[in-house]
Amino acid sequence: MDDAVDEILGQWARTRPDVDVSPMGVIGRVSRASRLLERGVKDFFAEHGLEAWEFDMLATLLRSGADATMCMKDLSSSAMVSPGALTNRMDHLVKRGLVDRWPAPNNRRMTLVALTEEGRRVADEMLVLHAANEERLLAGLPEEEREALAGLLRKLLVSLGDTSL
Repeated sequence: MDDAVDEILGQWARTRPDVDVSPMGVIGRVSRASRLLERGVKDFFAEHGLEAWEFDMLATLLRSGADATMCMKDLSSSAMVSPGALTNRMDHLVKRGLVDRWPAPNNRRMTLVALTEEGRRVADEMLVLHAANEERLLAGLPEEEREALAGLLRKLLVSLGDTSL
């Protein structure tokens, strides 16, 4: 079965047979898959009254440990957003009653953030639903192919300089 990238590669083969465009097959498919998966995730969260970034912030706090508390600096690093963007996001989540924010007791320059009871409830509930949505998005691949793909993507990401937090 052909996909849209096959058509593009065929056009290049006819137009410029002297150029090896095979890398476009990999990069084009990764890019297109990323956009389609992001749309599937974004639409899912919109159906549940959330933005994907809101869940990302709540999930980052939830997975941080038992008290679901982090300093803003660590949260910024973990969520891969700038301190300014994080402040705006936290302002929004505080207004929604999903997180609390306060100065650290021994260092007033440090700000701590934690899930509220409602924030923990939303994060816990959405985690289960989000995992089911991602399962749905990957339903076209059997488990062994998913594992193989995950391994290949990990290898690619590491070769591009992506490392653990």
